[in-house]
Amino acid sequence: MGCTGSKRTRENTKQIRKPKPWKHAEPITRTQLMQMRDEFWDTAPHYGGRKEIWDALRAAAEAELILAQAIIDSAGVIVQNDDLTICYDERGAKYELPKYVLSEPINLIHET
Repeated sequence: MGCTGSKRTRENTKQIRKPKPWKHAEPITRTQLMQMRDEFWDTAPHYGGRKEIWDALRAAAEAELILAQAIIDSAGVIVQNDDLTICYDERGAKYELPKYVLSEPINLIHET
């Protein structure tokens, strides 16, 4: 539910989707991927934007698609690319997410 006069409606909210399959420059393990993700999320807020939006983007990146959509909508995130790689907050701050925080590469090495 929005406030009276709210400009955000279901019709003008971009539906998010999973990123297209992608390949890392060299094959990496799940452990390496998780380390890259942790490093990104630890440093991302230092490059601008609001911490609560970064937290919402992380929660959305780690959630199933339906829950991710609800998180994005409730946080007021404006999605430019429907795969969440480029988003804005309501104040106009830009948030760029690398594909490795949104999905696994096709050349991921499965550890045994």
